[in-house]
Amino acid sequence: MKMDYARKTILVVGAAKSGLASARFLLGRGARVVLTDTKTGEALETDIAPLRDLAADSGRLTLELGGHQNASFTGCDLVVVSPGVPLSLPYLDLSRKAGIPIIAEIELAYRHLKGKIIGITGSNGKTTTTTLVSELLTGAGMKGHAAGNIGTPLIDFAADSSPDDYYAVELSSFQLESIGDFRPFIGSILNLTPDHMDRYSSFEAYVAAKERIFTNQLKTDFAVLNADDTRTAAMRTKVRSRAVLFSRLIAIEEGAFVRNGRVFFRDSEGEKDLFPVGAIALKGAHNLENVLAACAMVILAGAPSESLEDSIRKFKGVEHRIEWVSDVDEVQYFNDSKATNVDATIKSLEAFPGNILLIIGGRDKAGDFTALRSLVRERVKHLILIGEAADKIRKALSGTAETSEAQSMEEAVSICRSLARRGDIVLLAPACASFDMFQNYEHRGRVFKEAVRRIRQPLG
Repeated sequence: MKMDYARKTILVVGAAKSGLASARFLLGRGARVVLTDTKTGEALETDIAPLRDLAADSGRLTLELGGHQNASFTGCDLVVVSPGVPLSLPYLDLSRKAGIPIIAEIELAYRHLKGKIIGITGSNGKTTTTTLVSELLTGAGMKGHAAGNIGTPLIDFAADSSPDDYYAVELSSFQLESIGDFRPFIGSILNLTPDHMDRYSSFEAYVAAKERIFTNQLKTDFAVLNADDTRTAAMRTKVRSRAVLFSRLIAIEEGAFVRNGRVFFRDSEGEKDLFPVGAIALKGAHNLENVLAACAMVILAGAPSESLEDSIRKFKGVEHRIEWVSDVDEVQYFNDSKATNVDATIKSLEAFPGNILLIIGGRDKAGDFTALRSLVRERVKHLILIGEAADKIRKALSGTAETSEAQSMEEAVSICRSLARRGDIVLLAPACASFDMFQNYEHRGRVFKEAVRRIRQPLG
């Protein structure tokens, strides 16, 4: 449902990436935009400055920073909510009572975007899979783009989109909470484990938010599901669309799977031998699942199966996901800053056989750190605790490994430098959000990598 925004007042709640992108789009269409955020103007000035310039030529911009104002939530024609803003925010009740529609940035984008959407969600692996889908599409000669929670808001593509475009869109549960008509022709839930329990009342509520990815799908659409995850596998009987599975453990009637060290895709036209598992450069069983999901999605999107192997061999992963940083005195340093929940850290630890010095901690998302005990006892030589959750993690993992605490990432890396021996692995896999010490997980990963670069020189 497109809307004529000229002379309309649109309230954009949240001045992070998607909020700023929504404001840009709406200003470009002559809307009166009110951008509100609890952060101060001083903290946001660098990000806000380009909007001021745009507003001078098209539309009008009002900034309400450092706090929200009741009148703005009742005096607008539409509210666009950023993913980081919970729908339980009391101010939004004012809009609801006034009958004002509340939508997500991805819903705004969907109303104006030409092309086809491949929506990807799950607790872990979203960014890697989204990036890989985009690159596989491009490698097949199709117009593939990566968007959404991966970094570039979907709305940024709307103005220049065409019917030939394919958008691999990483979707968080937060984004899916406030969709209306948003419909991916291929939707996927990669896996489901507890995450964001500081935002949701229960795991079931979190799962329900994820399942919204399939809400508007038609029978002609596809739901790509993980057969090895009991929760996602069970969804095959619930979705309206056509369920296509992927598995690294069993052969699949329709979907992607592994047999005798090779990856296959099977559908009504028969079985296609895609490539050897050895062509995959990414570490960890979870990344094999990500590759299977990506291959299933791009084949369903129309990519020829014979085009995949070359792109798979070239794909070395994405930044902050078990990313090799450097070898220092025969010690390998890996950055998995994107491991922002306990299950992601489990997968990260499973990617290495042992001798790990693990940097862990940050802002707790109500995670159960005791789930790490067996793996830490088996594979971790030393724990280096950082951030607000340090005490909780120390108690949860007491007796599993030697433990140190650091007040900064630089100190954590320095401790690892002094303790690590030839053949060891230093791994940043925090199991927590980053916002206690860093702007986001990317910032945390960059600080880690810079600290590693500084210690490359031998100890003097």
